[in-house]
Amino acid sequence: MEKEKLRLDKYLWSIRLFKTRAQAADACDKGKVKYNGTSAKPAKTVSIDDEYEVKTEAKKWRIKVTGLLYNRVQYAEAVNFYIDITPAEEIERIKFQAAVFHTGKRMSKVGRPTKKNKRDLDEFTSGE
Repeated sequence: MEKEKLRLDKYLWSIRLFKTRAQAADACDKGKVKYNGTSAKPAKTVSIDDEYEVKTEAKKWRIKVTGLLYNRVQYAEAVNFYIDITPAEEIERIKFQAAVFHTGKRMSKVGRPTKKNKRDLDEFTSGE
């Protein structure tokens, strides 16, 4: 049985690049999904061996379609329907960003000086 044409927004949602199909369609509309260097519309038909550049909040993906996926499945299955051909320098940039990511929590023993630290600092600066 031949399935109906697969829309790009539905495909990107089903392989779990976007949390919702609306987000996938929105990314297409805003030009964050490119096919052969030009923006792809959400209704574009996906074919096997197509290559797409997809810009999500987390990273810039380059994917090659290896299979058509019509329904959202768990991640372990979804990865079988595309090949991640993201350039190495983009992956390195993401790793570097993750390393310097600031959690908002301060590390213990680091931050505002204690009273003792302040006394020691005052002694150090005034007692030349």
